[in-house]
Amino acid sequence: MKKLIVTADDVGLDRGMTSGAIEAHRNGIVTACSIVANGREFEDAIARLRDHPSLEVGVHLTLVEERSLTIGETMPRNWMRFLFSRFGDIEGEMRLQIERVLVSGLRVTHLNGHQHLHQLPRVRRIVRRLAAEYGIRYVRVVNDRGGKRRRPLIAILNRLGDRTGHTIGVAEAGHLTAKRIIELLDHVDGTTELVAHPGVNVGGYTHWRYDWDRETAALCDPRLRSAIAERGIELIAPSHV
Repeated sequence: MKKLIVTADDVGLDRGMTSGAIEAHRNGIVTACSIVANGREFEDAIARLRDHPSLEVGVHLTLVEERSLTIGETMPRNWMRFLFSRFGDIEGEMRLQIERVLVSGLRVTHLNGHQHLHQLPRVRRIVRRLAAEYGIRYVRVVNDRGGKRRRPLIAILNRLGDRTGHTIGVAEAGHLTAKRIIELLDHVDGTTELVAHPGVNVGGYTHWRYDWDRETAALCDPRLRSAIAERGIELIAPSHV
């Protein structure tokens, strides 16, 4: 049986990203979201997610770009700088991020990483251990199928994965259209995760050059549910894996 999880990343970084995730859940195919515990709009996101209990919540473990919860300093700007940084207690930072979401009272059903740093072997081992400790069953494995953009980077991410999972949409981050999502559905195999980045009037992070509003509209396009059904795909949330 083919099963598809649809996850909206970066909730809590910007209020517009949180709005996009909620909109794409209420009126589209998003089944889960990933919250940034050290995001600038974390408290706003927690408050709004409490009003949408059917939208499953995971922790978007963040080791770059934002402010560390453990040392209070801004983290390396991107994954390349992270590789050469002397970031100290990685496990302590990720543990604190998970616990900050748990303390809010929201149920945490999954883990993944900002800029997919959880794929790095030394980080992945810690993430797996924390997932087991906190009883979190689903951890994203980036093994992207059908992507057309950023091929060299995606090839590296795929090689770092352990081949136990499948993803679609990672290569098209911030640029998904309804047409492209429908094409990617042909690459759904077993349990697959569509990684999405919806947003509504996002006010920051312009350097990412994402088209958040267009991606929100794509995820809400009614043609998607028909295309999912036609391919015999079951739309699920991480807790059902």
